[in-house]
Amino acid sequence: MRQFSEHPCHSHSVLHELMVHLPYAVFSVAFGMALLSFTSFYTMGVTSPDTVRAGSDVLFHCFHFMHLVFAATGTVITFFRFSKSILGSVIVGTFSPIVFCMLSDAILPYIGGRMLGVSMTLHLCFLTEIYNVIPFLLVGLINGLVLSCHRASLLPMYSIFSHVIHILVSSLASTFYLISHGFIRWYDDIGFVFLFLIVAVVLPCTLSDLVVPMLFAKANNEHKKH
Repeated sequence: MRQFSEHPCHSHSVLHELMVHLPYAVFSVAFGMALLSFTSFYTMGVTSPDTVRAGSDVLFHCFHFMHLVFAATGTVITFFRFSKSILGSVIVGTFSPIVFCMLSDAILPYIGGRMLGVSMTLHLCFLTEIYNVIPFLLVGLINGLVLSCHRASLLPMYSIFSHVIHILVSSLASTFYLISHGFIRWYDDIGFVFLFLIVAVVLPCTLSDLVVPMLFAKANNEHKKH
């Protein structure tokens, strides 16, 4: 069986990784918006705006925390493809998901809402709910370490589905953040939302899963040589 790290003609450049993962983002964001449309359909006219915001806030936190699990797992796996430092993988697998999950799920949706003139509020779980962030981040780290120790049997299967699920979870977290923090009538600007979510999830997720751990792992190897 071919190893996970064998990618013929794979340059590992940022642009290449973005292009490779763009189809995943398009599919995942489109599927996420379809799920969101059903939610909006069944709440139109029968649920108050405050109730919609409260329910969306619950869903945002659920998907945001799940996003941390997938981001930490993917970061650790990529780091181990280029370096075998457990300490390095834990450090990068901790800080990279925190930064990029906040960016994808909260900061960019906040900016997007403000661009459309919506009175958005900014909420960062890492600053206000660290007690909830840590368990999901820890499970993601452990999951990544376990998968990295079983490359031949588990990683090929994981590589097929992980990015689709990761980006789907991220897109749902970003969308529910928009709704829970003021952008209830998102469907009036559905075209902008669709394009914005693709950018908001594919760039941070690609950086978190691939580019950042790859660069730090290679830098760690160079440091050991010297």
